[in-house]
Formats: sequence, C-alpha cells, structure tokens
Amino acid sequence: MKRMVSGIKPTGGLTLGNYIGAIKNFIDFQDEYELFVFIADLHALTTKQDRLELRKRIKDITALYIACGLDPEKTTIYIQSEIAAHSQLSYLLECHTYMGELNRMTQYKDKTGKNMTESITSSLFTYPVLMAADIILYDADFVPVGDDQKQHVELTRNIAQRFNQRHGDFFIVPEPVIPKQGARIMDLQNPLKKMSKSDDSDKGSILLLDDLNRIRNKIKSSMTDSDSEVRFDQENKPGISNLMTIYSTLASITYKEIQDKYIDKGYGVFKSDLAEIVVDAIRPIQERYNEIVKSKELDDILDAGRDKASKIAYKKIMKANNKLGLGRKR
Repeated sequence: MKRMVSGIKPTGGLTLGNYIGAIKNFIDFQDEYELFVFIADLHALTTKQDRLELRKRIKDITALYIACGLDPEKTTIYIQSEIAAHSQLSYLLECHTYMGELNRMTQYKDKTGKNMTESITSSLFTYPVLMAADIILYDADFVPVGDDQKQHVELTRNIAQRFNQRHGDFFIVPEPVIPKQGARIMDLQNPLKKMSKSDDSDKGSILLLDDLNRIRNKIKSSMTDSDSEVRFDQENKPGISNLMTIYSTLASITYKEIQDKYIDKGYGVFKSDLAEIVVDAIRPIQERYNEIVKSKELDDILDAGRDKASKIAYKKIMKANNKLGLGRKR
C-alpha cells in the first residue's frame, strides 16, 4: 500500500474550509493509502505562541481530526515535536537546500515584501525545509495539498532528488495530490481570499466548534452579489460559486443539480437550505469532539501514533546519518 503524509498547524480553530479541503478527503484516503497525519506544532513556532494555548490547540485539533472521521486503526496520528527525527532531518536537508530556493518561497516573499524583515524569524525562512523533512522522513509516496501548497511539494521533491543524486537513492520523491473539488473554500465575506483559521476576525470563516446558530447566521449573511440567480461562475459570481462548492461537496450533488433545484428561488432559500446542510454536517463532529477531547482515549491514540511513527523515523534518520558519514561506523 502506498504511503501518504500530511500535517496541520495548531494555529487558530479548524474551519469548514479545512474540513472540506483536507480532512474530508483524508477520510477517503485512509482506505486507499497508509495514511500518516501529524499536528505540526513545530511549524507553529515560526510566530510567537502562548504555550498553554498552543498545548490546548494541539489537543483540540487532534480531537477534531478524529471527530471528523479519521480512524486511528487506519491512520497514524501523532504530534510532530514528539518525533525528534523531524528536527534532525531538517538540518541535514538544510545542508542540501540553496538560499535562492528559500528566497523564492511565496510566504517568505510576501512577508519581506511588506518590509517586515526585522520581525521575521529565521525559522520562517527555513520552515519549508522542515516541511520537506516531515514528508520524506516517512518515505511518503503522496502528499495531499491545496493549490497554494504545490510550491512546497516541488521544493521537497528538489531536495530529495538532490540528496539522492549526491548520496545514492535513499528518499522517495513524493507526488502532490490535489483534490478535484473543494480544495479551496473561500472566505464568506470576501470570496476572493481563502477561508482561514488564523484570521483576526472569523466572520468570514465557519469554525468547526462554532455555535450551530452562529453557523446558520454566517451562511445567511455571506456575501454574494446583486443578482439572485444561483449559478456557478467563479469569475463573475465568486460569492455564490463558493457557497455552491460547499453545498456540492457536503451534499454530494453537482453544480448543475444545484442550479436546477434553485431556479427562480433566489439566494435566500438557497442560503437557508445550505445553512442546514452545513449544520447537519458539523453537529455530529461537535458531539464526537466533546466525547473525546478530554478523555484518556485521545492520549492513547497519540501515544500509539507516536510509538509507530518514532520507529519508522528513527530508522530513517540513522540511515541518513550513515549516508552522510555522521557518527561512528557500526
């Protein structure tokens, strides 16, 4: 069985966009691949964090992953920082990564373009290398990503290929997997930007732990356009097109079927129906989350994931050290 690896930073609350664009796909992937999913707490440290809040979010996100349907019997779920080999391999890969490559990374360019270089940590510059280590440490064949993350996978591929060229075949060079639909859910108040779990204001984001009535209100007050035709047209009608993507993904029907269903009914009826579809999808997630978030079951799952991932990672990092001539020969 081919292996797939993915992670998510514990910054902000998980959104409906995270669920549709990533987690919902994992539910299918775990039956098709040997799936490894980690909480990327080391990546969260690129910006200042409150330690108690960070620890809470790590548990919250793990519980939500499971509540959404990740099965610990099929998926290895673990915390990044509990596997020392992630940091160890990251340094080894930095020795195979060029400054020019990291200078071209979009997130770093965005920050430096805003004249914020004095407040940017070096970890924000090098974090793509840690991301590469997260992936190739486990010999991942595939990495599920959104359109905005393809650049990171391409860098990972370049680093792995360069290491292999210098030291012989060692790392599997991973391929990106981009969901055909729902990979990029947009902000409800600004459909030209992606729904984010890290926004200062959450009016445009539906959080998986939002009060259900608040979710209904966010859907009903979402930005559309002055037209009233329910029709998919991302260029001219980005707001209603975004809502139709949410509807289509959660209800498992096509855009054409949605359009036909709401001919001459207008946005009000459509939004009201969509609000109930979203609430019906999120309610069982919240119920399962409340059962598991403070339970021993959650720690048992994380312990088991850590133990399995650690064994694989330790073997790989020791072989990598040997490839580079580190340590004493055995």
